[in-house]
Amino acid sequence: MDKYFDIKKRFEEKEDKENAAQMAKYMRDQFVFYGLPTPKRKALYKDFLKEEKKSGQIDWAFLDRCYEDEHREFQYLACDYLTALDNFLAYDDIPRIKAYIKCKSWWDTTDSLDRVIGQIGLRDSRVDALMLEWSLDDDFWVRRVAIDHQLCRKEKTNTELLEKILVNNFGSDEFFINKAIGWSLRDYSKTNPEWVRAFVEKHADRMSKLSVKEAGKYI
Repeated sequence: MDKYFDIKKRFEEKEDKENAAQMAKYMRDQFVFYGLPTPKRKALYKDFLKEEKKSGQIDWAFLDRCYEDEHREFQYLACDYLTALDNFLAYDDIPRIKAYIKCKSWWDTTDSLDRVIGQIGLRDSRVDALMLEWSLDDDFWVRRVAIDHQLCRKEKTNTELLEKILVNNFGSDEFFINKAIGWSLRDYSKTNPEWVRAFVEKHADRMSKLSVKEAGKYI
C-alpha cells in the first residue's frame, strides 16, 4: 500500500472526533484534526519511521503530501519524520524545509522545524550566515526559527550569532517574536547565566517586557 494512504488509514481508524474538536479549538480553529493525542499518534507511525531510516534518504514527495493534507497530524508526522531522519539532511535541503515553515505556519510545527534547521547548522557552518539572513525575513515565523534554532545547544551555542539575531528582532510588537527572544535566552541561561544576565542588562531598554521576563526565569 502507498505509504501516505497507509498512514492515513491508521489515523482514520483511531479518529476521536470529540478530542479533535478540542484540539482544533486549542489551535484557534485554524486546522482540522483526527483528535490523536501525541503518544497515540507517534505510536501509529513509530514502525514506519524506523523503516524509513533504513532507506538512508528523505522522501520529499511523501512529505509534500503530508503538508497538502488538511489534517494537522500529517504536518506533525512530517516534522517527526525530518527529526528522525535529520542525519540525512544537508544544507541544500533547507529551501524545502523553509517551504514547510511558511506553509500552514503556527508555533506547533515551527518549533519542531527550528530544531531540524539547528541540527543541520551543527554540521554545516554556512547555516550561521543563513540564519542571520532569516532573522531579517519579512515572515515572522522564519525569523522565529532563526531566533530559536540554537535551542538546547548548551556549550555549542554561538553567542555572537545569537546576539546578532536577537538584536535584529528588537522593537517587534509580534508576540511570537518577543516570546522566542525570551525563550532562547532562558534556555541558554541554564548553561551560561552570566552571559544572559549581561545581555539583558546591556539591551533591557530595547527589549520587550515579555522577552525580559522570559529571559530571567532561571537567573
